[in-house]
Amino acid sequence: MEAIWTSVVAVAGTLLGSVITHTFQRLASRRSEVFTRSEALRQERIATYSAFAAAAEDYRHGQSDRWYRKLEDPDGEAFLRARDEAHRLRTAARQALYRVKLLTDDREVVLAAERAYRCTSEVSHAQEQADRDARDTEAKQAIEAFVSRASLLIL
Repeated sequence: MEAIWTSVVAVAGTLLGSVITHTFQRLASRRSEVFTRSEALRQERIATYSAFAAAAEDYRHGQSDRWYRKLEDPDGEAFLRARDEAHRLRTAARQALYRVKLLTDDREVVLAAERAYRCTSEVSHAQEQADRDARDTEAKQAIEAFVSRASLLIL
C-alpha cells in the first residue's frame, strides 16, 4: 500500500511540475514576443523618423536653391531644373511624412512633422532675402522640433 501512495505522489508531482513548467514557458514566450514586437516597432520608428528628417532637410535645401535660381533668372534653365528638383524632393518628403503618420500614434509627433513639412514648403515663396532667411530658419527649427518630439517615442 505504501508503494502505491509513493507512486501516486510521484505521478502527481510530475504532473504538477509539467503544468507549472508549461505555464512559465508560455508566459516567457509571450514576454519574448511582446519584446520582439516592441523592439521591431522601435527600430522601424527610428528608420522612419530619421528618413523624414533627412527628406525634410533635403527639401529645405531644394527650396532654397529654387528661390536663389529664380532670383538669378526666373526664366532660366537653372531655375527650371531647381524647380523640378524641389518638386521631386517635395514628393519624397511627403512620402516620408505619410510613413510617419502611419507609424505614429502620438498626435504631437504627427503635428510636428506636418509643421516641418509646411514650413519647408514655404521657403521658396519668400519675396526678399531676409524673408527667405527667416523662413529657412523657421523650417530648420521645425525639423529639429520634430526630431526632439519623435525621439521621445524611441527611448
